[in-house]
Amino acid sequence: MSTDTHKSAAHEAHIVAKALPFLRRYAGATIVVKYGGHAMGGALANEFGRDIALLKQVGINPVIVHGGGPQINAMLKRLDIKSKFVDGLRVTDDAMVEVVEMVLAGSVNKQVAGLINKAGALAVGISGKDGGLIRARKLRRLVKDPGSNIEHVLDLGHVGEPAFIDTRVIHALTGAGLIPVIAPVGTGEEGETYNINADTAAGAIAGALNAQRLLMLTDVPGVLNKNKQLLPDLSMAQVHELIADGTISGGMIPKVETCMEAVTLGVRGATILDGTVPHALLLELFTEGGIGTMIHK
Repeated sequence: MSTDTHKSAAHEAHIVAKALPFLRRYAGATIVVKYGGHAMGGALANEFGRDIALLKQVGINPVIVHGGGPQINAMLKRLDIKSKFVDGLRVTDDAMVEVVEMVLAGSVNKQVAGLINKAGALAVGISGKDGGLIRARKLRRLVKDPGSNIEHVLDLGHVGEPAFIDTRVIHALTGAGLIPVIAPVGTGEEGETYNINADTAAGAIAGALNAQRLLMLTDVPGVLNKNKQLLPDLSMAQVHELIADGTISGGMIPKVETCMEAVTLGVRGATILDGTVPHALLLELFTEGGIGTMIHK
């Protein structure tokens, strides 16, 4: 064995040895991963599939909840259907909800499951409508009229939020050694279809499963302070302070609120991390301190 080969092998053995305490920590644990549409592209997609397969092979139970905003936008553009957003939520009429379901529960769902299957694990793509997994209610938002300053309820159409998570279908899949890949589409009381924000769906599912971790893969490193430095660890009280002083603002607010809701429901730690970093999941779970911002009690 050459000197270079010996050094390379020793380095790899060192990495495995460093990871062993974390492997023991998460053995048998349920980890819910929110896989965002912006983290799905190119070579990173294949790496994601291999990393999820590895988690399963070392005794962790991953559950994937995926988004698909860019893919929905591309399909709506092809069909010449205009989108309107309010507070980051897509107003979804009857025609649009069919497209949303087709993309999320169809092409994107099967693509994500296929990445994991290709890597050697067994993944099954389902939507929140399957097995009554996500029972949804209509999401209503109070907004103020800019002229009169009077509040009124904004109707977002077929946009919903989880009312109840029935975990039986997830337990059936994980108990059979399968990895659930879930599209965030739910069913209302009258059988109507609701488009649900993937972050919100992932948080609700993580809470219902009493998952050990919720990992939200996005296209940002996590929560940054006012000097643009990563804050690796935040209590819920600290999050409230950072929202109040404006450090956490804009689109990061609903993400941290989802994390806090999941932690309130029993998840031990919810992390926002950059899914465009190669092997982001492994770096977060198997290194001291991780690479994102973990929110906990």
